[in-house]
Amino acid sequence: MPAEGGQRRSRAVLFASAVALGLAAAITAAGILEITAGLIAVAAIGGWAVAWALRPGGLSVRDRLGTAIALALVGVVLGQVGLWIYGRIEGGVLGPLDFLAEVYGPLVVLQIAAAAVAAWWTAR
Repeated sequence: MPAEGGQRRSRAVLFASAVALGLAAAITAAGILEITAGLIAVAAIGGWAVAWALRPGGLSVRDRLGTAIALALVGVVLGQVGLWIYGRIEGGVLGPLDFLAEVYGPLVVLQIAAAAVAAWWTAR
């Protein structure tokens, strides 16, 4: 029985990781399409989806909270890296932090907060 529970947890974390990668792609796509205000909504929905993906895994509440928040934040950060890479392809010369601060400013912090709060709320 313990092996079955471990497999269930592993599948849930793997599925949630895939959702986090989808979050990164969605943030990158929304940024490329210049839907900047929508980035906060995308981050919040992504945080919710990551945490939701972990629910059937049988993780303890503490593990589910930590994993959901961490994966949601990884998704947002990877999305920001995607935006920076796209900016570089378009001819940008700034480093990642300078680029994000210049182009998106406080939206980056708001995305991080929205994803973390949504993941925390859903994983409780």
